[in-house]
Amino acid sequence: MPDTKGPKERFVMPVPKVYYEGKTTVLENFGAIADTFDREPEHLMKYMLQEMGTAGKIEGHRGVFQGKFAEQAIARQIDSYFEEYVVCSECRLPDTHLIKSDRVLMLKCDACGAHRPVRKRKAVATVQKDMIEEGETYELRVESVGNKGDGIAKVDKYLIFIPSTVKGEIVKAKIKKISGTLAFAEVVERKGKAT
Repeated sequence: MPDTKGPKERFVMPVPKVYYEGKTTVLENFGAIADTFDREPEHLMKYMLQEMGTAGKIEGHRGVFQGKFAEQAIARQIDSYFEEYVVCSECRLPDTHLIKSDRVLMLKCDACGAHRPVRKRKAVATVQKDMIEEGETYELRVESVGNKGDGIAKVDKYLIFIPSTVKGEIVKAKIKKISGTLAFAEVVERKGKAT
């Protein structure tokens, strides 16, 4: 009988697209991630809010979280959700669905037939102490321009100076140096103006 499921490689883990609006973190492709996982967006949102220890909401296809969270922290939560609620622990395929059996939530695999209970996890805030790190690259929105003409972005308690940028611009920038609550970055890629 032919295998209609296709090879394992067909599943591509979505890369979170994160940017910051004021004091919130926006996961731009939240809806696409939930679709790829074939899970209800509300279920994914509830999990992420609990794990991140914050409040938030779904706005159209975007997920909006109170507070500033590093892209890596968001990606870690999505990976954890995938491991717990999507991928089969036996055959490692994502062809699964959630079912309730005697009030226990189970993950059932359509590919190999395996099923396992989903662990009830205690909420643990996995927010990084330092929201930004030297040498790392972040997507930033330039909120203002300083006296010397450098664009300034804000992440958590940090003011990040980005030369050759203008107010409203969204850039990928690499953090070169952190000094107290000031950080200095260089543009890696320009994403355009914020709408």
